[in-house]
Amino acid sequence: MRYLLWLLKAAIFFTLFAFALNNQDDVTVHFFFGTSWQAPLVLVVLAAFALGLVVGVLGMLPRWWRRRRAVRQDAATGGTGTPGAPAEVQHGL
Repeated sequence: MRYLLWLLKAAIFFTLFAFALNNQDDVTVHFFFGTSWQAPLVLVVLAAFALGLVVGVLGMLPRWWRRRRAVRQDAATGGTGTPGAPAEVQHGL
């Protein structure tokens, strides 16, 4: 099973690598006020993915902090956990 997983990971890597090699043409991204950015297509796709990842993490931070604070308060008071929360969250894992 381990070799099958490594084979799957290698296939995914080489597929993405071939995608990157096939998309090296320059594209122009037009922003507001007449500004533009010219870069290879694969770099533009990577930048859009990274920006989406950053926005997603920043959007989740307040929820993570609230949950962490609730778990710490619950541990300090000796309670059994937040009602309705999964067991791994209740024990601070």
